[in-house]
Amino acid sequence: MSAPPKTVLEVAHAEAEAIREAVRKADVTTLAGDRARAELRHVPGLVALLSDVRVSGPIYDLPRPINEAGITRWVIENQAQALAGEALLIVSLDEAGDVAGYSRIAVWPDRSAAELAGAVRADRQNSGRGGAGMAHVFGWIFETLGVRMMCLTAALDNLRVQKGIDAAGFVRMGERDAVRPDGTIRRSVYWEMARDDWRLRHRL
Repeated sequence: MSAPPKTVLEVAHAEAEAIREAVRKADVTTLAGDRARAELRHVPGLVALLSDVRVSGPIYDLPRPINEAGITRWVIENQAQALAGEALLIVSLDEAGDVAGYSRIAVWPDRSAAELAGAVRADRQNSGRGGAGMAHVFGWIFETLGVRMMCLTAALDNLRVQKGIDAAGFVRMGERDAVRPDGTIRRSVYWEMARDDWRLRHRL
C-alpha cells in the first residue's frame, strides 16, 4: 500500500480541499494526449500489461495475483478514490488504442503530498525517454494537483528507476518498508522532493 511522506507538512483545510477538487477535475490529457483515466474497458489491457513480470515485477502495490477479477476491483477502487480526491489511475494508450503503460498517483490532501507509481510495456522500456517522461509527470503533479511534497520508492535492485529519480533531483532519504497488498514487506529506497525545490531546480 502507498504510504505518505516521512516529512509531515502543516496543511490548512482550504488547501486540502483545493487539492481534492484538483484531483477530481484533473484533465489527464494535459499530461499527455495518449493518457486516459482508467475505466473498466481498460481492464483487459491492464491485465495483459501487468501479467508481464518485466513490467509488474518491481511494483509493490499492485493487486496479486494479476487477473481480471483483481484488476477490475483495483480500477473500481481507484475510481472511488478519485471521487474522494485521493488518487488517479491513468493509462497510456498506443497507436492501436492498447494499454501501453499506467501511472497511479496516490494523494494525501491533508498532507499536501503525493506519490507516483507506474510502468510501461516492456517494448517501450530502455527507450531513452524515461527520464524526461518522469520529470514531466512530476511537474504535472506539483502544478496541476497543487501538492507541496512528493515521495517515491523503488526496489533496492531496480537500478533503472533509481537512476531516473536521482536525475530528476529527488533527495534520497534512506530506505523504508513498502507493504504489499498481501501484507508482505519490500525494502525500498526512499526519496522526497518539495515543490519549492522542484520549481527552483526547473526555474518555474
